[in-house]
This record gives sequence, C-alpha cells and structure tokens, in this order.
Amino acid sequence: MSKVGDYNLTLGKSQYVPIVIGGMGVDISTADMALEACRLGGIGHISDAMVPFVCDKYFGTSFVASKGKANAAAPKFDKTNVKFNLDELAEAEKLYISKTMERKHGSGAVFVNVMEKLNMADSKGTLRARLNAALDGGIDGITLSAGLHQQSLKMMEENPRFRDAKIGIIVSSARALAIFIRSASRVGRLPDYIVLEGPLAGGHLGFSIDELAERNLTTILGDVLTFLKEKELQIPVIAAGGVFGGADAVKLLELGASAVQVATRFAITKEAGFPEATKQAYIRSNKEDVIVSGVSPTGYPIRLLKFGPCMGYNNLPQCNAFGYVLNDSGRCSYMDAYLAEGGEEGKPINDKICLCHHFSKYTCFTCGANVYRIKETLGKPDENGIYKLPTTEEVFNDYKNNAGIETL
Repeated sequence: MSKVGDYNLTLGKSQYVPIVIGGMGVDISTADMALEACRLGGIGHISDAMVPFVCDKYFGTSFVASKGKANAAAPKFDKTNVKFNLDELAEAEKLYISKTMERKHGSGAVFVNVMEKLNMADSKGTLRARLNAALDGGIDGITLSAGLHQQSLKMMEENPRFRDAKIGIIVSSARALAIFIRSASRVGRLPDYIVLEGPLAGGHLGFSIDELAERNLTTILGDVLTFLKEKELQIPVIAAGGVFGGADAVKLLELGASAVQVATRFAITKEAGFPEATKQAYIRSNKEDVIVSGVSPTGYPIRLLKFGPCMGYNNLPQCNAFGYVLNDSGRCSYMDAYLAEGGEEGKPINDKICLCHHFSKYTCFTCGANVYRIKETLGKPDENGIYKLPTTEEVFNDYKNNAGIETL
C-alpha cells in the first residue's frame, strides 16, 4: 500500500516531502511549527496576519501601541484617517520573517501566507509593504491567499528576490486560477505552485455557503489539472481542505496532486499558538459544533466552532490599534453591525464579529470540517478529561507513514 512518504514534491531544483502545513493565523501556525515541518523535509507556513501584533508578542516591540497612539485622536466611529505606518508595517514583517529564517535548518522550506483581503485601510499600500518585506526578510516562498491577487506580482516585480523565492496562489476553482494566470503572464512570472483549496477547509473559504454541499476537492482537482494540461502548463498542484489522514493524501497524490496541504490536525499540537484550553476544546468538539457562517467582516464565509467565545459577542471596534479589515474608506462591516445595534457595549451582535479583537484574543475557533475527528487520532483522555497533545513531528509523520484514516 502506498504512503505519502513514497512521493516527492518538486519545486524548481528542490524536492520535499509532499506535506505542506497551512498558514493558520493569527500565529496558530507558529514559527516553531513551520520550522519543524522544514526540519522534517516538508514545507511549513507562517501567516503574516496581524504581524505587528505577533512581533510585539515575541520580540518585545511596540508596533500595536505605536499605531494606537498615532490614531488616538480619531473619532470614535469615524476611521477614515486611521492608517498603518507603512515603514513600521514593513519593519514588523521583515523582523518576523528574518528571525524565523535565522532558525531554519533541515531540507524543507518555510513559506509565508499573505492574505489580500486584509485591506488594512490601504489595500494596495499595505499589501505591497508586506510582500516586499517578506522577500527582504529571506522567506523561501510566498503563498498568496484570500483574493485573486491580480496586482500582487506586479507589486514585487522590482524586488531583487522576485524570481528567487517561490510564489504560489491559493484558488478554489479552475476559473479563479485562469484569472490569476492571465495577470501572472503579464509580468512574465507564472506561479511556482498552486494550492487548490476545497470546500472542507478551515477558516475563510473560497465558496459561497450554497456551493459547499455541491463541490468536492477531487472533482475540482480534476478540473484544475485539465485546465493546466490544456494550457500546457506544468505547475505543481497542492491539494488542500479536508485532507485528514494518510489515505486521503495518497488518494489525492494518485489523482495527480503533487502534494497536500494540511492544517486542522496541527492546530492542537504542542507547537500551535492556541492556548491549551482551546486545544482541548477543539479535541472535544462534535460534528454538530462545526458550522459555516457569514459572521466574518471580510465578506468570505468562515468555518468555525459555534461555541467559540466570539459568537454573539459585543466589543468596541478595535480599529485604532489594529484595523486590519478596514476598507480603503475606513469602514468595516463589524462596525456597521455594531452601530446598527446602537453601539451599546454588552448587547450581543450576531451578524458579524470583530476579527481584530477575537483573533488577537484567540477566541475565534476557526477549524476544518473534520475537526471533531481529531480525538480519533489520540489516546484516551486522563481522569480529568484532558488529552495528551501530539507534537508537530508526530502528526507530520503520521501523515507521511500511515495510510489509514480516510475521509474524502
């Protein structure tokens, strides 16, 4: 019986174990987790979501306080002029990347997940700053996510590492891939890899809620591979979303994927950034706890655990110090929902959540569709109902060497 370890992912001149750990933000896919994947010969992602906050957490910087102080005089509900200092944003991105890369060892790679949908009140300026600072920090690869990224390659074109680092795109359909390929062709820089994310993925999704029951990863994979063949493009496809065990991974590799991207089972490892109590809550979750909702102010559906503290919560919009979801006009749909309820703290808001607040507090429990099955991969809990958490290495090697656990 074939195992994942029997295959290789080839990117340029490098070969990797075909296991990619996704970039779960904010700092759920920690640098420690990504570096473990790299040491084991695979690819680990960090996420640059709220990177100033992450730098403050690890390096004693004060980027969040500095932004809050600079915007302290902004009116309570008028965030038109609440902005990031682009130099400080680039400094934070480069610091986080470079400190991670200084610790790198092993035959694998460390990539960063960069979301286009983080508008940050200046969608083009902040995205350009983050992308170029990631390259300047020495990252091995950049995975473009949460958007079509039609201008992102152009934003990096003048960077000296633009053609050295690997660059890929997350898409959920052949149609979305075709749009990106057209924009990539205009700058003469096709993606080095494609992450194809199916409807069982965690966090923000590239499907409408109505589409989720109609689509499946294996069919979409076939569509994308056909598209690439028709266009005579040889670009590795990394299948993602609902890949819960080795059998799932092998099935996708046999269908033509070059690797798999996995995340949910790593969210409860010792290296993951969630608090211990949250990891235990994930493990104890049941199938009926997993929902897909429109509460995210990004406009994308989001899969999460319905008992997470973010649901039906009320807090003052956290724009002055954070402001990651503000559009270019200084608006956010959470703020709109907050004002629609009268702006009264303590009154539950059910339509939207404040991503800035809840992602920084780790109270938004995003997850993949199979999160409730994690307990099947672990031993029995102790007398207090506490499960022993696996390491990143243990979960990675289970994917690599174990052909069991099939869900797709």
